[in-house]
Amino acid sequence: MDILSDYLSAVKEFLPFIVGTAFVCATLFLSNWFFLGKRLKLGAEAKLPRQLLMLTLTISGFLTIILLLPMSESTRGQVLSLLGVVFTGVIALSSTTFVANAMSGLLLRLINSYKPGDFIRIGDSFGRVTERGLFHTEIQTEDRDLTTFPNLYLVTNSVTVVHSSGTIITVELSLGYDVSTSKVEPLLQKAATDTGLTDPFVLVTSLGDFSVGYRVAGFLTDVGQLVTVRSLLRKNVISTLHGEGIEIVSPGFMNQRALNPAEKVMPKRKDKSESKDDLVATPETLMFDKAEGLSELERLRQLRSDMSANVESLEQLKTKITDGDELEKLDNQINTIKLEIETTQASIDIAKAKAKENK
Repeated sequence: MDILSDYLSAVKEFLPFIVGTAFVCATLFLSNWFFLGKRLKLGAEAKLPRQLLMLTLTISGFLTIILLLPMSESTRGQVLSLLGVVFTGVIALSSTTFVANAMSGLLLRLINSYKPGDFIRIGDSFGRVTERGLFHTEIQTEDRDLTTFPNLYLVTNSVTVVHSSGTIITVELSLGYDVSTSKVEPLLQKAATDTGLTDPFVLVTSLGDFSVGYRVAGFLTDVGQLVTVRSLLRKNVISTLHGEGIEIVSPGFMNQRALNPAEKVMPKRKDKSESKDDLVATPETLMFDKAEGLSELERLRQLRSDMSANVESLEQLKTKITDGDELEKLDNQINTIKLEIETTQASIDIAKAKAKENK
């Protein structure tokens, strides 16, 4: 009887711990299935808040289990202190582990210097951001390939982001000393203007032994055609200068051949009728298809958020208006915005479907 009594006493003492552990495990399993398990096609951008929520639930569940252990208050305090020391040690020694990448991911989210769809340069890699995860950032390069970088690498190295509101496109070239800068500058500005760039300007970058270095630049508002416009600017610079009989030489170009002084080192000029519109087919559509879709999805979400905020402000304004005609106009305006929200939501659903197809 004494053994049975001791057994029942031990079971009674551990019963809250057993029940609590089972409850915590079941809750974590169901939460993981609900937030992540049944949404396998979610991208890293959408998974991040769910992963953070699961991390918080796991830590809370673990602490709950510790608190349910049958031990004295002093022992429980010592265990919790030990866990705090271990957790602090893990963070302090995690410079090369996944914990460091997770903390770097949180830091990048707080800084928020780039978002999906932005052009970004990381080291020698250039492309558009497709995903921002807790542990990594993915970009789609000009070859349409997907490149993944650990977030720790992005925190410890310089990252260049092309501003979504526009960027400056530049081309550098060298011309001979026999060509006047007063003649070159307007021609280069014309090439930039013909490319569609605004506020073009020309700089003299170097005075070499055999040639003068120039840089022509202009402002591009539509960064979605960044690659195409860079190529088109180079083409226009060549055609504009060659059209005026000006040679483009390399920095080390030395003309030592026995040539007719009137002969130029450049291709023969083509008839203008042979030229085609270079912006008909842009390679960005193929290069950055995944990033383009995510950029459009981000834009639509922001548009929906702005319209929803507008509806809320108008609803609040209704409470302050008593005139019937004004209320009717306000209702019509609200209904119009709600219809636009529904249309935008339909576009978001289509963009989501396309994004899943590109995974």
